[in-house]
Amino acid sequence: MAQINLLPWREERRKELKKEFLTTVALVVALAAGVVLLADRVVNNQIDNQDARNQYLTDNIKELDKQVAEIRDLQKRRNQLLDRMRVIQELQGNRPIIVRVLDQLVRTVPDGVFYTKLSTKGQKITISGIAESNNRVSSLMRRLEASDWLANPTLDKVHEAREFGDQASRFELRVDVRAPAIEEESEEG
Repeated sequence: MAQINLLPWREERRKELKKEFLTTVALVVALAAGVVLLADRVVNNQIDNQDARNQYLTDNIKELDKQVAEIRDLQKRRNQLLDRMRVIQELQGNRPIIVRVLDQLVRTVPDGVFYTKLSTKGQKITISGIAESNNRVSSLMRRLEASDWLANPTLDKVHEAREFGDQASRFELRVDVRAPAIEEESEEG
């Protein structure tokens, strides 16, 4: 048999395989680096897009917050105007009642009784005055009770006032304001 030396061929084959392996490794590394860079760019692009969307939402939220603040301010103004309108309507509606009540207060004063102070709180009138005698205060209270516009007179204080006479006294009483039944029915109708 012939003797063939295969060592140089094997070494060349090994060199070729080594060269192919290194080329493949280099290609795989280059491809992996390309994939990593591409993935990095895609992720960064998505992050930039999300940041832009978040910024857009933030800007719109700020704009909407301004609009909500304006709406709240307008609602506050509206409520204030409604309150003012309600007060004006109440004053307009109560104007004739006040005149009638003051007229009744004047008509119910008996001789010898003088008012020094009138004050109102809601539907109650507080009357301070001077009377020549306690009988005059009693007469005033009866007249107030008989009035169509006034009810429930309550005597709070009575003090003697000698500077106005021997039997003179200072008094303070409260009386409720009420509309007559005829007036209430016509207002409801």
